[in-house]
Amino acid sequence: MELVSQMLAGNYQSLARLITMVERDAPELPEIMRELYPHTGKTHVIGITGPPGQGKSTVVDRLTHLIRERGLSVGIIAVDPTSPFSGGAVLGDRIRMQQHYLDDEVFIRSMATRGSRGGLPTGIRSIIRVLDAFGKDFIMVETVGVGQTELDIMQAVDTIVVVLAPESGDTVQTMKAGLMEISDIFVVNKADRQGASYLVAELEAMLHLSQKKSWWTVPVMATEAINNVGIDELYHQIEKHHQLASQTGQLAIRRQEQRKDELISAVEQKIVSQLTKLVAKDGQLKDYVDRVEEGKLDPYNASQEILTSRTLLKTWLKELRNEP
Repeated sequence: MELVSQMLAGNYQSLARLITMVERDAPELPEIMRELYPHTGKTHVIGITGPPGQGKSTVVDRLTHLIRERGLSVGIIAVDPTSPFSGGAVLGDRIRMQQHYLDDEVFIRSMATRGSRGGLPTGIRSIIRVLDAFGKDFIMVETVGVGQTELDIMQAVDTIVVVLAPESGDTVQTMKAGLMEISDIFVVNKADRQGASYLVAELEAMLHLSQKKSWWTVPVMATEAINNVGIDELYHQIEKHHQLASQTGQLAIRRQEQRKDELISAVEQKIVSQLTKLVAKDGQLKDYVDRVEEGKLDPYNASQEILTSRTLLKTWLKELRNEP
């Protein structure tokens, strides 16, 4: 595919077009991924997450500046939540990181979650793969939300940085389990504010009680990203985590699990998409839907009957294969 060849040769316009095709789930996507796959697996993917208003974009901005000083390239995927009412998103990171837009070695893409409950758009892993194949040394994925159901970031990155601020005390309590499970590094940003040292101590105590990794002790870093304080130390911890994960084989294990999850997600997405189309075309299947909607049949038995109907399964398989 000529577009892929141009992208692999370093053409930024081709890179942007390929990412757009991934976002739109273009018919050429399987061919694109087939050609890109041998060129992936070399970059360090970092997830920057946490509740809104903690200064995540500033942390990403300062880390990007530090990485560029070392002569390395960066890809940034900034994810903003989609409004459940209008379907729109603010995508404000383009404003906050505008100083990097003139740098050819920094590629920034803003995306909306588009209703995804896991905190990330469905095509995020494919976009990471495109940037990986392009040759970015680091890819940073900034996303909002680390609640109990917003843990998709685990299945997309190598190192997870959770950013909090001194005002996050109550938030930590309500999201404790999710935070403890996903974080590789904690950052208490805006550390010049009152309550920062208390939050650091609270996080360290919680981590001491829930420490599960024998090969890695989750650090709690204090930063003032707006003043560029603590960013060097944070970068050092990110690099240290990646090195230890590689040396102990944990990085390989995490990526194996991610590829498995990606396969299951891709199959699930394909099945749901085709089933939704089939409901509008197949009278027998639509009848099941109508009966469930009217309360004449419960969803559990309806699904059981659908999955044991040879006629429906044959129709469904034809739809999945795009057969006439």
